Amino acid sequence: MSKTTKPERKALSALEDAAAAARFAKQAAKTLPPKRAKQLREVAEDAKDASDVSKKAVRKHPRKVAKRAGKAADRALTATETALAREQKKAAKKAKKKSEKAGEKRAAEKKAAEKAAAAKKKSAGEDAFGRKVAKAAPKRAKKTSAPSPVDADAAGVEDPAVDELIEAVIELEPVAEPETAAAPDVDDDHESASDDLATLSVVALRGRAREQGHTGYSRLTKAQLVELLS
Repeated sequence: MSKTTKPERKALSALEDAAAAARFAKQAAKTLPPKRAKQLREVAEDAKDASDVSKKAVRKHPRKVAKRAGKAADRALTATETALAREQKKAAKKAKKKSEKAGEKRAAEKKAAEKAAAAKKKSAGEDAFGRKVAKAAPKRAKKTSAPSPVDADAAGVEDPAVDELIEAVIELEPVAEPETAAAPDVDDDHESASDDLATLSVVALRGRAREQGHTGYSRLTKAQLVELLS
């Protein structure tokens, strides 16, 4: 067996490099889009062809074989690295865009949640204020409203304004002059007097009570005034 020379060993090493570059390019092409994968497979085929040289050609033209195989291996490695770098850059850009979109979505959700919380807080405050106002309204109305003369009569409460009104009505009412009539029967006197008093208004009854010198009449009801004056 003849001993290989240095140029032959160099040629054989270049052939191995070309074959390895071809395999690497074919493997990388599987991860690329169709167009780029096709281009890379073509380069891989060139490197494979450059690595497929007979031993006779290596012994006869070692330098030529080494040069051709070396160029094919370099071309295949460069094309593979470039294609992978582009895909990695594209994938990184896509991931960044996706991350930014996710961040915008989270920010929008956070803003919407804050807005909803603020609206809920405002609504709760308005409800609390409404309940407070509704609770305070009866007390305020009771405190500010003044009882009418009729209410004062029903409650039996003396009101200076009512007394002044009664006195003014009494002064305006003409005093009926006594009629000369036959004396009534003793049995019917009390009943007829009660009937006459029942036809009078509360104001008139209080006026009569005042004329007769009674006290505390402003607290009495109509029935009580009739009984007092009977």
